[in-house]
Amino acid sequence: WATPVSPGPLRSPGPHGSVLLGARGLFWFSPLVARPATRSPLGPRGDAAPRGNPRMGTLIGVYLPCLQNILGVILFLRLTWIVGAAGVLGSFLIVFLCCTCTMLTAISMSAIATNGVVPAGGSYYMISRSLGPEFGGAVGLCFYLGTTFAGAMYILGTIEIFLTYISPGAAIVEAEAAGGEAAAMLHNMRVYGTGTLALMALVVFVGVKYVNKLALVFLACVVLSILAIYAGVIKTAFSPPDVPVCLLGNRTLSRRGFDVCAKVQAAGNGSAPTALWGLFCNSSTASSSCDPYFVQNNVTEAQGIPGVASGVLLDNLWSAYADQGAFVEKRGAASVPVPEEERGAGRLPYVLADITTYFTLLVGIYFPSVTGIMAGSNRSGDLRDAQKSIPAGTILAIATTSFIYLSCVLLFGACIEGVVLRDKCVGGKLVVGALAWPSPWVIVIGSFFSTCGAGLQSLTGAPRLLQAIARDGVIPVLQVFGHGKANGEPTWALLLTALICETGILIASLDSVAPILSMFFLMCYMFVNLACALQTLLRTPNWRPRFKYYHWTLSFLGMSLCFALMFICSWYYALFAMLIAGCIYKYIEYRGAEKEWGDGIRGLSLNAAHYALLRVEHGPLHTKNWRPQVLVMLNLDSERRVKHPRLLSFTSQLKAGKGLTIVGSVLEGTFLDRHAEAQQAEENIRALMGTEKTKGFCQLVVSSSLRDGMSHLIQSAGLGGMRHNTVLMAWPAAWRQGDSPFSWKNFVDTVRDTTAAHQALLVAKNVDLFPQNQERFSDGNIDVWWIVHDGGLLMLLPFLLRQHKVWRRCRMRIFTVAQVDDNSIQMKKDLQTFLYHLRISAEVEVVEMVENDISAFTYEKTLMMEQRSQMLKQMQLSKTEREREAQLIHDRNTASHSAAAARTQAPPTPDKVQMTWTKEKLVAEKHRSKDAGADAGLPVSRRNQSNVRRMHTAVKLNGVVLDKSRDAQLVLLNMPGPPRNRQGDENYMEFLEVLTEGLNRVLLVRGSGREVVTIYS
Repeated sequence: WATPVSPGPLRSPGPHGSVLLGARGLFWFSPLVARPATRSPLGPRGDAAPRGNPRMGTLIGVYLPCLQNILGVILFLRLTWIVGAAGVLGSFLIVFLCCTCTMLTAISMSAIATNGVVPAGGSYYMISRSLGPEFGGAVGLCFYLGTTFAGAMYILGTIEIFLTYISPGAAIVEAEAAGGEAAAMLHNMRVYGTGTLALMALVVFVGVKYVNKLALVFLACVVLSILAIYAGVIKTAFSPPDVPVCLLGNRTLSRRGFDVCAKVQAAGNGSAPTALWGLFCNSSTASSSCDPYFVQNNVTEAQGIPGVASGVLLDNLWSAYADQGAFVEKRGAASVPVPEEERGAGRLPYVLADITTYFTLLVGIYFPSVTGIMAGSNRSGDLRDAQKSIPAGTILAIATTSFIYLSCVLLFGACIEGVVLRDKCVGGKLVVGALAWPSPWVIVIGSFFSTCGAGLQSLTGAPRLLQAIARDGVIPVLQVFGHGKANGEPTWALLLTALICETGILIASLDSVAPILSMFFLMCYMFVNLACALQTLLRTPNWRPRFKYYHWTLSFLGMSLCFALMFICSWYYALFAMLIAGCIYKYIEYRGAEKEWGDGIRGLSLNAAHYALLRVEHGPLHTKNWRPQVLVMLNLDSERRVKHPRLLSFTSQLKAGKGLTIVGSVLEGTFLDRHAEAQQAEENIRALMGTEKTKGFCQLVVSSSLRDGMSHLIQSAGLGGMRHNTVLMAWPAAWRQGDSPFSWKNFVDTVRDTTAAHQALLVAKNVDLFPQNQERFSDGNIDVWWIVHDGGLLMLLPFLLRQHKVWRRCRMRIFTVAQVDDNSIQMKKDLQTFLYHLRISAEVEVVEMVENDISAFTYEKTLMMEQRSQMLKQMQLSKTEREREAQLIHDRNTASHSAAAARTQAPPTPDKVQMTWTKEKLVAEKHRSKDAGADAGLPVSRRNQSNVRRMHTAVKLNGVVLDKSRDAQLVLLNMPGPPRNRQGDENYMEFLEVLTEGLNRVLLVRGSGREVVTIYS
């Protein structure tokens, strides 16, 4: 007996002893602290790279990184503007919705993160292992794109702070004409943004350790900036800052080209026009022509930040949305309206709205400010107790930032005048900076470094996320991005990240980039909630999170909120993001590597399959829903390879991926001795199924004999209501050879088994001549010889085949055999009418034969030609009678067949025994009969006459078929049943051989005894 190996942790010797290759030894990528992305703690040469025990607690490891990732550029550059446009109530609703979304997502994420170890990839790992490689890859790439565009947004924010508030004179592109400042600013953003992106990418490439060392500096900048804001708010209660705002009527003026906020000013003993007068009038004299609005309204100066005790909160409660180019106006200020005038093409110093504002747009712009909640879960390998720190730190960080954002909304609305809020800067200063204490530069410098640091972190984290996806191998086209430098740094992924980030830089507008990354983050959060809800509802045994304060309703609410916010932000961006995710999903499904991660989608599929099987189990299948559910019987050679691959090709053409397909085969022997060979044979069959694009299941049976194995498959293949109703097999071409493993005895017994099981049987003769899936018939016929009524299967099969590209151009012809005393013309009309009601287009031809030529074909009582004639005559009834009677005939035929099969019958008369003979066998039988006497009490002469007649039937019918269908691409024939007397089995095989002699491709069809087509909708 072999000694069992202990499943303990693997250890590798190193300079400092053994290194545990477990959860803590894996690399953990983090947007904040990025480490070389290696798969194990072993270095590139196999040397151990030991790390100290992780000692970070909740505060340092989760809480502060989440704070630093959540608080950022939107707080400093856009929150005041959002409050001014949406009002305090609208802004409060926006912040509350977004913070609720992230809080619910954090609860779901905490449950997933505490349900085991989360290796490199963070959120991607959680989603992919919970929802499968398709969803994981799609959402992981969306999260990667969101992180990359976040880097572009942070870089644009950095450049905007630099060019607007730190060094306005550094602009490279100057406005050529009045009103061109906005376009010039966009060009400057592109130039400086590209340079900054190249510099940051170089820093990340050279060494991530520099980014790590600056992380705490960036965090300190954010914290100091927020403290300065609160200090400034407190100071406004007793000493508001002096921020004058110039108003003309109720319109805000930008101090561009003038210093004094007045029309005239004292000059000596008189007054003189100010620079403002010169902007609105064509000269500096009192008689000059001036702008009508300037003449009618007074110029006043208001306090831009009146303070928290001023009561301005009531004025800022409601929204003030405006179209692009609209005047920024003060509510309640005196104003004399004038007829609509031109805006002076930017010549007049009005403050105009630079973008059309509405609620949904503001949601999309604001949402990036609440992202960053994954920072803690991405660093779980560095935590002392990840199961405790991740939920507590993340939820506490979201609660803290939510309080900061909500309080800032109230405080901004209570301290700052509405016209200042709706202007993104006041007097060339940042609005938040004007409010802050002790100096506006605290906010300017702090926001500059925090946005710069956030951009570096995005460029550090996004390539590692892409590398984790590439190394998973689910997306073959991304495998090149799994490689990098010798220390594991993702060089190629960094290059792709920089190129994608450059597209965001070229957009150049922070307000336009923010909704894009909102879509990707919302989609990621939506699937985190879906993963948690799915795992909770499925109640999988492995779902045992340590975090207990979750519920599937909260996850479902979070998922619904994320989905709603996607379309609230921008419905076309949402559709575009979903289209990208859908394309990635289908690509992974089509070309991606097979991964078995025990994901929730697979569990959901199993539950759905279980539910569907239980539903299908109840009640018989209606005729309208009948389709061939095929059990394909394959023969294997000595090397356990499939003998007739074309049989699977034909199955694909017949099924086209619809319905049930079971590919079965039998291996002779005992399972204990041949289980390895059975596994190899099953792999060979699955490989061939993949090559032939046959969608179905493989079932291989090891049995003591081929006969028993095939019988077992016919009886037991399938599950519940998903069972086969049709058996497809190849004609045993070598049946005359006694040493053939699949002899004629096995074949005939299989035919009997299908009949007993009430299953249809399809036998493909000359199957190696059947077309492959790549072939196309440009012309030809599919000929159906409808000799006895089989429930309509003969007519249904060509219709199904013609749905496939191989047979699409072939025409369908139906030949029916009439007796001499039949009315052939009327029979053809009846059959055409029947086909019309079946919605099947085909040519009809009636072939006349004498009764004795076909009597041997119709020996079975339930498949007599009278049934076919009765069904055709049914089409001549009135419409009312037809609707009442037609289906009854079908059901009666089926019932009679079942009753006949179940009834114990007396030995059949010689005329009803199916025995056919060749001439040589006839002579040999005569000699045997003389020696053995009358066998079974039958006169020799009478039995010989019967055998000769049946041989005559096969020869005559074969001649007729050859005459009509020699050049047909496929011939479908009724297959008569085997004789009840087993002594005639070999003669039955001769009968079928003679019947199909000279035909290239033949499909012998034996119905199951039930109707498979109906004239009703």
